[in-house]
Amino acid sequence: MRRALTLVAASVLLAGCGGTIPPSAPSGSPAHPVAVSASAATAQGSALLPPSLPVPSPALAPTSTPAGPFPGGLLIADRGNDRLIAVDNGGHIVWRFPIAGSLPRGQSFSADDAFLAPDGRTITANDEDLEVVLRIDVATRRVIWEYGHYGVAGSASGYLNTPDDAYPLANGDVLVADIGNCRVIEIAPDKHIVRQWGRTGVCVDHPPETYGAPNGDTPLPDGGLLITEIHGPRVVRLDAASRVVFSVRVPVAYPSDAQLDPQGNVVVCDYSNPGAVVAVSPQGTLLWRYGPRSGAGRLDHPSLAVPRADGTVVLNDDFRDRVLLLDPRSGRILWQYGVTDHPGTAPGHLSIPDGSTSCRRARSRGHERPRAGGRARRR
Repeated sequence: MRRALTLVAASVLLAGCGGTIPPSAPSGSPAHPVAVSASAATAQGSALLPPSLPVPSPALAPTSTPAGPFPGGLLIADRGNDRLIAVDNGGHIVWRFPIAGSLPRGQSFSADDAFLAPDGRTITANDEDLEVVLRIDVATRRVIWEYGHYGVAGSASGYLNTPDDAYPLANGDVLVADIGNCRVIEIAPDKHIVRQWGRTGVCVDHPPETYGAPNGDTPLPDGGLLITEIHGPRVVRLDAASRVVFSVRVPVAYPSDAQLDPQGNVVVCDYSNPGAVVAVSPQGTLLWRYGPRSGAGRLDHPSLAVPRADGTVVLNDDFRDRVLLLDPRSGRILWQYGVTDHPGTAPGHLSIPDGSTSCRRARSRGHERPRAGGRARRR
């Protein structure tokens, strides 16, 4: 019975996350987030306003998948609303966390990242402010594993200090950027530290020995890491043996969660207002920059930009309360979820969306680490 429940819930989150609407959804034509040009967005004044969307029951099996830009849908860490939601291409919420009984007694939830495990059965999330990393069972929506001491920062065994980007690995371990302790650590299910990058409490930009407040630890398909250093500002690529492949200074004030594009270039957000997204080569050459200083295209503390094979970028624009699909070269906003500058809990609204990722399971090979997620906090 438990396996059956797991498969149903996983199908809602995985297949449904990208576009399934349970049959009990309210009647009427579902509204879809719109695709508009930058000029049209500017003409609208403050931005793209998706219409109200029905909220389907998340407990039922999915039906068909609406066409759209995200074949697997999106899992969003809606930090300001203290929740995770999965939305399909039509903007319908098909899964949410927490529900009654999800959390340990006395705990709250405000995670800024959400990462789907390779087997699709669990989600790993981190809460920077409450100093913990959680593993959530998709089927039951209950916390089944936790690392850190709730509400207490520290550097001793079992403690974290502002944990960010907690990635579930194919081998069952969790990778986390422990910002305040200036290290990246890999944690086994039995909660011992398997590997560490950087020296605890030594917050100096000198890779591979030490790192200046790493807030990004993106796992790479070759077993290496892409580490983002706030105090640099710098992005460092390591190979599987922790040797430096490249270390580049990036032209942003506050780098956040660097990623590699399909060509191996670095794409990183400037977590500022006005914010920006830039791409630089492994040699540090600026390739493009998106950062309007006013209008609908202006970014306010963008935290994560994930490049796609077609050149577009999925972007969390945290303090404008939206997730975007952006064409950075033309400056066009192609798709949006969330109402610009209007935080809320109603269908179609977000509040400080700090992480977003495809709901498709990452294919893993050996110790390959899958990608998902985001980050942000008001600093």
